[in-house]
Order: sequence, then structure tokens, then C-alpha cells
Amino acid sequence: MSKPYIFSVVNLLTVFLVVTITYGQKNGPDRETNSYTNPLIPADFPDPDVIFVNDTYYMVSTTMFVVPGVTILKSKDLVNWEYCSNAVSRFDFGPCYNLDNCHRYSHGQWATSLKYSNGKFYLLFITLDEGGFLCTASKAEGPWEIKKLPKGFYDPGLFFDDDGRIYVAHGYSNIMITEVDQNLAPKSQDSLVFRGDIRKGLEGAHVYKINNYYYLYCTYGGEDGIQVALRSKNIYGPYEQKVVIQDTTKGLNFGIHQGALIKAQTGEWWTILFVDSGPFGRFPSLQPVTWVDDWPMVGVNGKAVITYKKPNIGKTYPVTVLPTSDEFNDQELGKQWGWNHNPDSTKWSLTQRYGYLRLATAKVTSNLREARNTLTQRIFANRNQDIPTVSVTRLEFGQMKNGDIAGLAVFQDPYAYIGVQKQKGKVMVIMVNNGRTVAMTSITGNNVYLKASASNTTKKATFEYSLDNKNYVPLGEELTMNFSLKIFTGNKFCLFNYATLETGGYVDFDWFRVN
Repeated sequence: MSKPYIFSVVNLLTVFLVVTITYGQKNGPDRETNSYTNPLIPADFPDPDVIFVNDTYYMVSTTMFVVPGVTILKSKDLVNWEYCSNAVSRFDFGPCYNLDNCHRYSHGQWATSLKYSNGKFYLLFITLDEGGFLCTASKAEGPWEIKKLPKGFYDPGLFFDDDGRIYVAHGYSNIMITEVDQNLAPKSQDSLVFRGDIRKGLEGAHVYKINNYYYLYCTYGGEDGIQVALRSKNIYGPYEQKVVIQDTTKGLNFGIHQGALIKAQTGEWWTILFVDSGPFGRFPSLQPVTWVDDWPMVGVNGKAVITYKKPNIGKTYPVTVLPTSDEFNDQELGKQWGWNHNPDSTKWSLTQRYGYLRLATAKVTSNLREARNTLTQRIFANRNQDIPTVSVTRLEFGQMKNGDIAGLAVFQDPYAYIGVQKQKGKVMVIMVNNGRTVAMTSITGNNVYLKASASNTTKKATFEYSLDNKNYVPLGEELTMNFSLKIFTGNKFCLFNYATLETGGYVDFDWFRVN
């Protein structure tokens, strides 16, 4: 089917945008009544660090093996967020990022420190295999430059002191301070400043200087996380420790931990932490901070809030919606998309056929985990927990080669997908559950509609197909989703096309729509 005439496209997109914005307002945190509801973003944006520069808040999160990665969001009011940039366009520091007989699942970029000093933005992070990296830019929107550092720092907290000296707090269980130079090379040995004594796993240190105290804002990680503050009059200690929140109330805020302290321009204090929220990943949460005896106490009466008054930032800003759906009418992918490891840029295109995402097979492989050019995006949970998140795509498959498999997946460990497979000249719609083909049926024609429905509440995903986008047929079995540390990111929707026999085929995705 060809693209409709321009008049039809305009009308279709108008309706689509109205529906999307309406859905986004209902599904976003902003209640439009001077209040907001957590989670701040019901999707996988873990390990947040947040800073305020001029009139804008910026937040970075962990993306690990997804590229473009090191996602930065921006906001005017701490409640409504939009994409700003992906700081790392590719990660060319080893063959495993190309899925070249190895991978970086559960590895890659970890908890990043975001700072701004003397007109420059800094992103400091570590990968467990390659070491430390620094990204810099004069604008948060980029362009960003990346360089490998002589030393890596685990869960780093970069800090520019007011006397011009630069430090990094880092470590797991034992927190270290290291002075570094302008290029973030060590000027001193690592100095042990605090041993975690509540339990193993003190990490995620962020450094602040407030009222002549140095604060290390840290977490004892895990699903039942504990957020603490360490404070001292000297950067090297000795430090005293205070639990600022330990909320094990079952529900949306269970185990809330790890993130950033934020001072609003009106003097209010806030923190953005995250919660292990199920198979969709780790969701950020916005919490008020009250200073008690020079300690930043989080939440209200020791409990994290769910619905609360919005931050007072001096004015009101409009509701924003993080995009999910895509008509593929632009020459660049939307910032919500990320490739599973580095893509082969010669094997995908938005311009070879206007209005379509073309995915050519990039290499011969036996399964989805090893397939290059798998395009992914975070799954957003519905705030009405009884309603699953539903994605639909239209796929044209007339140029597939024998052995090719293309379709729509829900990816983590385990994963599942519904797709089209060409076998000996025949086309089959198949449902695969973690490598097992559990159902198949033959179809004719050159296009098909594929649907995946996923619920963060029930942890179930189901799959359907249609030939007319009206009558959908369930296929296969439910996927029981998991948040496995073998992958370490939330389940994602994926569009893919891979070859099992020979490369050379391609498919065209017409659009991808959520809910």
C-alpha cells in the first residue's frame, strides 16, 4: 500500500496528534491542578542525576548498551519533561558493542554524573569493561564530545569545588574521594572516606556543598533501597551518616533510592530518585526535601509521596508528552528510539523510501539477541494499571529473502515476538517465545499488521496480527516478562529484521503506534 495523498496525511496526523496528546496528558505526571503524581515518568530512566542551569533542569539516566545513549531530558518545572539529546551517538570502544561474537548486555554505560561548570556540561560515567569516559558540550542539546579517561570511577559523583579544585566520589560499599585535574586525570590517590555500615552495597554517590557541609548523597541499592546522606566539613571527612528515606511500603514507592538533590530557583528543595518498578524497569520519582538539622529529609513523615503539590518555580509551564509513536516521516529517528548495540548504518534508512523505516538484514544470525539493527524504545506503563500498553506496526515484507525474520518484539530476558518468516518462498506469521517457535500460520500478500500488548502489573505480554488493521488474531502464548540482571534494562518494544541464511533482503515499517 502506498502512502496516502498529502491532504489525507495532514488529516490523519492531526487526529493522531490529538489522540496522542490527550493520552499523554492522562498518562503524564502533571494533574493540571497544581499537583503531580508519581512515578514522574512511568518508564525505564534509572540512576538519575539532575542539575539546574539558567532556567532549565536537565536529567541524565543509564542506557547501558543502547545507542544513541546516555539520554538527557530537560524540564522547566521538574514535572513535565522532554527529550533534549542522546549524548553518545555510537560507542566505538570495542567489538562487543557491534555484537561481534560478544555483547554488552547488563554492561555498558552506568550511573552517570551530570555537572555544569564555567560554561560547559560534563557527563562522567564508567563501563565495567572499558573503563571511564567523559562527555562534554557547551549546550546540553549537543554536539557532545566523548573521550576515554585514564582511570574509571565506579558510580562517579563529579564535584567542582568553589576553590577551583575538582573531585570525584566513587566506590561500592567503600566510598572514595579522588582529586582530579581539568582533564579528569587523577591528581591524588583514592582516599577512603566512608565504609558503608548499614549493609553491603553503598554506592551512587553525588556530591554537594551546602551551608559549609560537603554532602555525599548515596544509596544502599537493591529493590528495598535505602537513601542516605553523608556529611562533613571537609571533603575527605570524617563523615557522619543519616538515613533520609527508607520506604518499604508496598506499592509505587517501595525501596525508592539513588538520585540527585535539587534546589529550585525559588529556594525549594527536591530530589529525584528511582524505584524498581517491575518488568518495565526503574521509574524516576519526584520527592520533596525538608532540611532538618542540616539533613535533607525526603518525602513526608518518612514516606515517599505519590500525589503532591507541584514545585513552586515561580511560573506555570505547559504539559509536555514524551513521544512513543512514530510515522517515520522525518529524516532522523525520534530521540525515543535506540538501537540494541551499535547499528550498521548502511543497513537501515528513513530516506530510501519516504515515510518508511527500511531495515535490511545486517548479518546472518540464529536469534534475536544477536541480531544487529534491532530498533528499540522504552515501554511506558499506563497509569491506569488495568490497561496494558499496546503497540502496533504495519510491516511490508515483499523483499524478504528465504530465512529472513522480521517483526515486533518485547525484549528482555526472556523475550518474545510476533513476526513474518519467509520459508522456501512462503510467508508465515510466527510467534516466538524466548527462542521457541510456538505458533505459525501462513498468509498471502505483502503486508501485515503486528500488535504487542504488555502489562507492567500482570507481567504478561501477548501478540496478535491482522491483515486489515481491524480484525486481530491472537497468536502463540503469553510472555511472562522479567527484569533480569542479565540485561539490566527494562523490557522494550523492538522492530527488527534479521537473516538466518543469507543477507540482502529488507522490509519496510510504515509506522509504529502506541495505545
